[in-house]
Amino acid sequence: MSDSTEVSNGKAAVADEPVEAVGESALESVGVSAPSVIEAILFSTDSPLSAGKIAQMLGVGDGNDVKAHIEALNERYEVNETAFRIESIAKGYQMLTRPLYNNWVKKLQKARGETRLSSAALETLAIVAYKQPVLRADVEVVRGVAVGDMLVRLRDMNLVRIVGRAEEIGRPLLYGTTPHFLEAFGLGTLKDLPKIDPDQPGKVPPLKVAEPDVRERNVSERDLTEPEAAESTAPEPISPESTATVVESD
Repeated sequence: MSDSTEVSNGKAAVADEPVEAVGESALESVGVSAPSVIEAILFSTDSPLSAGKIAQMLGVGDGNDVKAHIEALNERYEVNETAFRIESIAKGYQMLTRPLYNNWVKKLQKARGETRLSSAALETLAIVAYKQPVLRADVEVVRGVAVGDMLVRLRDMNLVRIVGRAEEIGRPLLYGTTPHFLEAFGLGTLKDLPKIDPDQPGKVPPLKVAEPDVRERNVSERDLTEPEAAESTAPEPISPESTATVVESD
C-alpha cells in the first residue's frame, strides 16, 4: 500500500547463519509455527522479501504456502485491530504501519531527522562547547571552513544558541551550547566535558553521545556519530566578562 509507512527499525539483530530446511516437525519441536516464523522474518527486515525467499528461510513449503500464511496473518491483524499489516510491495512482502497512523509515525521520523548530525556538525558543536562563548569567525579558524549554515542547523536543533555579542566593531554574535545539549550528551554541566589534553591544547576532544536512557532523549548512537577531533591552533576562548554582553536565557 503506497500510503503505508515502514515500521521503525527497533528490531533484533540476527546472527549470520546458514539457512537450512527444517521441516514442519522441526518447527513444532521448538514450539513455533510457520506463520509466526514468517512474522518474525518480516518484522526483522528493512526491505521487501519475495515469497520464495521467505519460503527458503522458513525451510517449509513454497511461495504459495507463504502467501497463504501471510493472508492468514493479515486476517488476524484485522481482527485484533493492530497498527500494522503485511503489504505486497516491490514484488515482495514487508510489514508496514497502517496509513491511519501516518501522522504519528511522521512525527517520529521528523524527530529522528532533526537529531541526526554529520561528523562536520559534531565537530562544529564540539568547538562551540569547548570555546564558548565563541564567535563564528573563531569556529571557522579552527575548522578551516565556513560554518554559518552549520550553526543555523545546530540552533534549529536546539543544541547551540546565541549567548551575547562581542564588544568589538560590528558587535558580532557569540555562540554557546543549550541545556538540551547537556541532556543529549549526558552531561550534568559543561565541566563534565572530556578534558583537553594539556600537551595538545589546540586539539578539541570529540563529543560522545550519552549511553544511558538515550532513547528517552530521542538521540541515539545511530543518529549522532563521533567525529574525529579537530586540530588547530585555536584562539583562546573569549571571556564573557571582558569582551561580551551576555544575553540572559530562560
